[in-house]
Amino acid sequence: MTSPLLSVHDLRVSFFTEAGPARAVDGVSFTVHAGETVALVGESGCGKTLTALSLLRLMPTGARLAPTSRVEFDGADILTMPERALRSLRGDRIAMIFQEPMTALNPVLTVGDQVAEVVRVHTALSGRDAWTRAVDMLALVGIPDAAARAQQYPHELSGGMRQRVMIAMALILEPALVIADEPTTALDVTIQAQILELLRAMRERSGMALLLITHDLGVVAEMASRVLVMYAGEVVEESPVELLFSAPGHPYTEGLLAAVPTLDTSRERLRTIPGTVPPPTDWPAGCRFRERCAHAWDRCASDAPPLVQLGPAHRVRCHLVQEPERRRT
Repeated sequence: MTSPLLSVHDLRVSFFTEAGPARAVDGVSFTVHAGETVALVGESGCGKTLTALSLLRLMPTGARLAPTSRVEFDGADILTMPERALRSLRGDRIAMIFQEPMTALNPVLTVGDQVAEVVRVHTALSGRDAWTRAVDMLALVGIPDAAARAQQYPHELSGGMRQRVMIAMALILEPALVIADEPTTALDVTIQAQILELLRAMRERSGMALLLITHDLGVVAEMASRVLVMYAGEVVEESPVELLFSAPGHPYTEGLLAAVPTLDTSRERLRTIPGTVPPPTDWPAGCRFRERCAHAWDRCASDAPPLVQLGPAHRVRCHLVQEPERRRT
């Protein structure tokens, strides 16, 4: 196998708060290869978005990276890269689609200007040529009458249109890697399907890699080839997508899959995982999921489980891997 395009090793991001240090991302490691779609899933508060922001050093004020953390893109360590080189990388070879376009887009610039700015910053094209390319890209992502829409401001567009503008900004220079943070949140199912199809078509067209952050397992099944499940700042399972749905190894993954609504009318209530994600200032000792896990026993309270190889390309952070007889039926 060729070397990964993106290699994340021991990513640790913390904050100092009144309640003590918050270890929001705590030892995350994974890779993404060229042309691959990897999904990062988990509940809100698990650290997905902060992981994504850290890959481009876009963490919130006050966030601190551990000195052992490494994020290598095409062989270069982003976390030690000079700021000028990093600015050149962002938007050109790595692009990000943010979660909420209404806050990510500049309200006082037209959407055409914002898409064209990406071209002007990273190429030698003139302003007129950059504008023409921006209009062409807006049309490519499915915005009707793109020349007129390019003259409009974000508040004049629908949520689906604004999301398409964000995608146009991310894809206009055909980056090698796109990080998409909940790209279909708050969109109706028809627009969601169109956005996902657009991302799939652009990936096939340019060969880009896609890191997809989502809590929607339906999107994961449709888009991803490999899945990382995060809980309480850690990766608790990594698996090929087919195996994750057919034979999940971690109780948290099982709970997420069981909570997905089905067409089974015999079920009166949706299944849920009891409890909530603990705060990053107070991760439990031992297994961080144990207080919500139906299979927990004494060892789970004292020993933090390592990420164990369960099979080819399948890793699970759970003591049940070593003691499967403890699994309750």
